[in-house]
Amino acid sequence: MPLSPQDILQFLDQNARHPLTLEEILHDVSPTRAERKGVERLLAELVTQGALVQLKGDRYSLPRQVSLVVGTVSRHREGYGFVAPANRTGPDVFVPARFLQEVMHGDKVVVRVERGGRDGKPEGRVLRILERAHQTVVGRFESGRHHAYVVPADPRLGQDIVIAPRSSGDARPGQMVVARIESYPGRCRNPEGVIEEVLGDPRDPEVELLTIVHKLGLPYHFSAEVLAATAEVPETVPAAALRGRTDLRKQPTVTIDGETAKDFDDAVSVRQEADGSIRLWVSIADVGHYVAEGSVIDREAYERGTSVYFPGRCIPMLPEALSNGICSLNPEVDRLCLTAEMLFDQNGHRQESQFYLSVIRSCARLTYTNVRDILEQPECEARIRHQALVPMLTVMQTLAERLTAMRRQRGSLDFDLPEAEILLDTQGRPEEIVRSERNQAHRLIEEFMLAANEAVASFLFEKGAPFLYRVHEPPGLEKLQAFQEFIGHFNYGLILDADGVDPRELQRLLAQVAGSPEERMINQILLRSMKQARYAPDNIGHFGLAAEFYCHFTSPIRRYPDLQVHRVLREVLRKGGLTERSKAKLTKSLQQMGEDTSARERRAMEAEREMVSLKKCQFMAERIDEEFAGFVSGVTPFGLFVELAEIFVEGLVHISSLKDDFYTFEEDLHRLLGQHQRRIFQVGNELRVRVAKVDLDRREIDFVLAEAPPPRAKVRQPERRNNRKPRRR
Repeated sequence: MPLSPQDILQFLDQNARHPLTLEEILHDVSPTRAERKGVERLLAELVTQGALVQLKGDRYSLPRQVSLVVGTVSRHREGYGFVAPANRTGPDVFVPARFLQEVMHGDKVVVRVERGGRDGKPEGRVLRILERAHQTVVGRFESGRHHAYVVPADPRLGQDIVIAPRSSGDARPGQMVVARIESYPGRCRNPEGVIEEVLGDPRDPEVELLTIVHKLGLPYHFSAEVLAATAEVPETVPAAALRGRTDLRKQPTVTIDGETAKDFDDAVSVRQEADGSIRLWVSIADVGHYVAEGSVIDREAYERGTSVYFPGRCIPMLPEALSNGICSLNPEVDRLCLTAEMLFDQNGHRQESQFYLSVIRSCARLTYTNVRDILEQPECEARIRHQALVPMLTVMQTLAERLTAMRRQRGSLDFDLPEAEILLDTQGRPEEIVRSERNQAHRLIEEFMLAANEAVASFLFEKGAPFLYRVHEPPGLEKLQAFQEFIGHFNYGLILDADGVDPRELQRLLAQVAGSPEERMINQILLRSMKQARYAPDNIGHFGLAAEFYCHFTSPIRRYPDLQVHRVLREVLRKGGLTERSKAKLTKSLQQMGEDTSARERRAMEAEREMVSLKKCQFMAERIDEEFAGFVSGVTPFGLFVELAEIFVEGLVHISSLKDDFYTFEEDLHRLLGQHQRRIFQVGNELRVRVAKVDLDRREIDFVLAEAPPPRAKVRQPERRNNRKPRRR
């Protein structure tokens, strides 16, 4: 019987007393030549994945057996970096800058852990580069006296790309370009490359978008093959597709989304029963009906993983003909759905649930603003226009309140922190930055989507079906203890045990600090102590929601894990369960799918943050020397982060600009303390600041305290662009 990857890893874990050769691994097996070749391929794959390391003499070992760590490098712009172990198998390893001279940010490497570094955490050096993260680099083209070079848009890459003579094409100094790397950095040399594509003026909004796309490797254009396959999808629902579906077209069903939304993948309906319980229907676009597993559209959706949302723009996971067309639950047209029908008692507890293929016809496309006005303003125009829907919306409000109370009772955490909304002018430039409103209509839809996600996860778990859970691990005990010590300075307590903390204990604390001067500070520091949610085939629950079973089911137009859950649910509904063969096939693919989709979600979040940061910097670049009220949102050894009160922009007051004293960073209290005047800067302090500098390339805004005298003006020296040498480490 052929050896599997698990067989090899288990054998090395349990039997190896030293690194083993291929012959030693196969000692008790008599493989055929083909089987031997298969094992060789498996070993090579495991080495590439980082599950094994290959040592001198073609010997193999688990990384931890030889004090090695395989993982991805995250470089800081100052040169040092950290290696995050593959498969989350341990703490990050600090690597000093001198051991990263040949390594670029994102590379997959083997690190030897040599000693305990800062704070007793592991420190090591890079032994081998397994996989390069970058074949191309996007950046600003510059031309020197003897050579040209590209300054990377990502400062973590650390070095300019030297452009080979006569390889710059039509690029002009100052333009954004894409350079293909021909040779990677060495101990004493910069990477070298050639210009592959000229993007254009960095101030052009389209070039701004393309720069982020190339910087983070986001799929952007759909291929001709994908578009051709999309063109074959019908624009209307054929009659044949209705067979075997529950007809909900006569039931009042609505979509509730933002004003600018174009893809509607969820619709809701409710009915109050005679005993006071409320029945909820959550109908989700049946994307899987149109996107077959393994098809060219499906493969493209998997590579994207999620839609990416920028101010005024979107990079969709599915082509527009699908996402805004046949899959979108537009009003007054038939649409195919997967429906979760649930009954909730007067305490918000789910009493029953059922799931089925359906066809709906949304009777209205409502917005969050519409619904808020309808529920809060009896005489508003929206209420008059949608008078027939008012009773149903009122029942929805009642159900949402019950669900919210139920979740809070069990310990679900809701930080409800505001987000920035960037309003653009017709040229794509930031015109205004405001706090995004989250009203009761947002909470209503959020509660219904949470309820559907939980119900589907519970159902599939009971059926023994493998699928991607949305999991959220509890915060680490070390971070909780630090947080416990911090809030103790404000006379708040937190009960911990060996397993960490009960989420209800955190919920109690959040309720206790509500309305206090330190509320925002405690909320932010607690949020930073939390781990990031991810997709995984093994259920460990969702700590933040205090949910035993949770998955993503409600957004298959814009999230690939939802589409995977739909496919499993459809199979279970069709057959009553999965065969052992189907389970084995699914289980084999889910681990990698969870890692891939989690990584692509993080990539999308990074892209969205980058664009928002750029727009904020552009907005503030027009406001140099202006003063604003703000408050301290974060404290570090190098200064204070200050968030403006009105504009919702954050910048840094560097510690070097605090001229009135020497300041010491007190990490446990998250504050800076003046050594002589004992002045304290901590999260939540109100300040008045002046905009001192904006760096568009680094996405950084620098403030100084408005009460401090402005620094002496410096005479700006003329630029000598043509004499600049490539930047080295």
